[in-house]
Amino acid sequence: MTPAPPVLLAWSGGKDSTLALEALRAGGREVAALLTTITAEYERISMHGVRRSLLERQAGALGLPLVEAPIPPGASNAEYEAAFARALERARTLRPDLRTIAFGDLFLTEIRAYRERLLAALGWEPLFPVWGLDTAGLAREFIRRGHRAIIVCVDTHQAPGELAGRDYDESLLSDLPPGADPCGERGEFHTFVHAGPLFRHPVTVRRGERVLREGRFMYCDLLPEPSSP
Repeated sequence: MTPAPPVLLAWSGGKDSTLALEALRAGGREVAALLTTITAEYERISMHGVRRSLLERQAGALGLPLVEAPIPPGASNAEYEAAFARALERARTLRPDLRTIAFGDLFLTEIRAYRERLLAALGWEPLFPVWGLDTAGLAREFIRRGHRAIIVCVDTHQAPGELAGRDYDESLLSDLPPGADPCGERGEFHTFVHAGPLFRHPVTVRRGERVLREGRFMYCDLLPEPSSP
């Protein structure tokens, strides 16, 4: 039997992309590298606000190469798409046989349709390994299997800002407001995964200050511990 071709994984550093990585490996797919959008001026993962240094440690702990798509602050959609296309080209310099990129999207059909249109124009195929799965079940399985994550950003229009900086655990799930998705699929919150069964070693962090930006998004800064590999 011919082995399945390798996969590039869109990587946010958070829970859903970790679930996608786990699902791909469980299905026998080789994940060749991670692709992450970085806000270059801030040296942080776009949207999540996590420091680039922690992203690099995370990729090292997972044993995977990292391909970055740098964008400017407040990037337009055109700027994002151009940076994304360049990153896909760089990924193929690592593995010329790459043709597929996977995403951790769960149920937002407009996001999936957008990715499908964009990738068709670029000659790539999208893959959605956790699409359509029950998010309440996924959230609890993520915790049960020993993955460890911290809430790094909260949309205070959808959830209390006090959740920023908390561990993503059963207690956190119990404190989400009614109607909030347990996986934060509508942007209620974002996470950084720092340990678990996919990691060769934990990425040790400490919580820094919490900052409200744009009058809406509460961020908890994570700082790398000096002892982290």
